[in-house]
Amino acid sequence: METKNLNQIKQAVQEQYGKIAQSVTQIQEKPSNTPCCGGAHTSSHEIASSLGYSNKEINSVPKEANLGLGCGNPKAIAALKPGESLLDLGSGAGFDCFLAAQEVGKTGKVIGVDMTPEMLRKARENASKIDANNIEFRLGEIEHLPVADESIDVIMSNCVINLSPDKPQVFKDAFRVLKPGGRLAISDIVSTASLPEDVRNDLSLIAGCIGGAESIENIERILQDVGFNDIKIQPKDESKTFISKWMPDMKLEDYIVSATIEAIKPANVKN
Repeated sequence: METKNLNQIKQAVQEQYGKIAQSVTQIQEKPSNTPCCGGAHTSSHEIASSLGYSNKEINSVPKEANLGLGCGNPKAIAALKPGESLLDLGSGAGFDCFLAAQEVGKTGKVIGVDMTPEMLRKARENASKIDANNIEFRLGEIEHLPVADESIDVIMSNCVINLSPDKPQVFKDAFRVLKPGGRLAISDIVSTASLPEDVRNDLSLIAGCIGGAESIENIERILQDVGFNDIKIQPKDESKTFISKWMPDMKLEDYIVSATIEAIKPANVKN
């Protein structure tokens, strides 16, 4: 892929999620108009419930943090412990960060990274509404994280890595910032069949969590090449139900599925 196309993808994604951050419809009580991770006439609260978040979790964070985005619940597989440091790739308005902060506690640290200034602004506004002293939101790209080497215990991400035009670089930089023995806990969209070329090349569908979906085999190979061990990629067939509602006429459930992605940086590895 040419550099021009890489930049076009990043720009399309940034513009799309900037609009979402500014949209007054992206709150708990109103329907989500996002091109993915939900569907028409579905509230953000309902979307989060369908992805495995409990009502208690949803109601425990600022309502404006839940934009109706995501394709799973990465915190459910993260096994967070008090005192751990967590990094959220593509943190949006902070929904998963606020939930993770409750588990790592005041002795822990949560860092959210997002490349969209509007999202970062919304996340910081949400953080100001609660006692969020253990959360920090930073502007940056997930391919080039503004995070120190070997400083993170757990990396989470929710339906974001599929948006990157350079997934090997995403996982390479994730490996860099993880401590030896650190782990990935990711929910993302993966492809189960070859996407049509017109879908692969449609910037709106790439920004909509569809066109950039990578196959399970390719993701596993990338993780192995980077150096991760104990790789587990589990497709969630039940996700086809909500995926079928994203763009009903396209029958996306025949091509993509939500999956959990887990991996560990070997304990004896140094950068």
